[in-house]
Amino acid sequence: MSDLLERLRERGWRVTSQRRVVAEVLDGDHVHLTADEVHARAAVRLPEISRATVYNTLGEMVSLGEVMEVSTDGRAKRYDPNAHRPHQHLVCSGCGTIRDVSTTGDLLSHLPADERFGFTVSAAEVTYRGMCPSCA
Repeated sequence: MSDLLERLRERGWRVTSQRRVVAEVLDGDHVHLTADEVHARAAVRLPEISRATVYNTLGEMVSLGEVMEVSTDGRAKRYDPNAHRPHQHLVCSGCGTIRDVSTTGDLLSHLPADERFGFTVSAAEVTYRGMCPSCA
């Protein structure tokens, strides 16, 4: 059973054949698929699955905090099942490929107090951009 599917079951999520296949498609490291990509891969396994079911299932997974939505540069939202391991993203400026990267240190400590403008900062996100080997 996939890590994502196991986490969803632990949360009491009712697993139907459609939900199972969406979770299985998303499972893995460095997975950042669009909803349409999830649908295309899910339809190979379960041809009757509808696009609406995929979108609804992804929305439920995001609401549960088991999948994150990732948006980069106005491109289609991508879905990241790596919701419980701290990480940042490395994004190819050419093709849009996204890879998870683990950084060291506390990102919040990099923001000087005089640059916080009175905000109580609770989280920080960093996106690294460059060209993947295929686009370089």
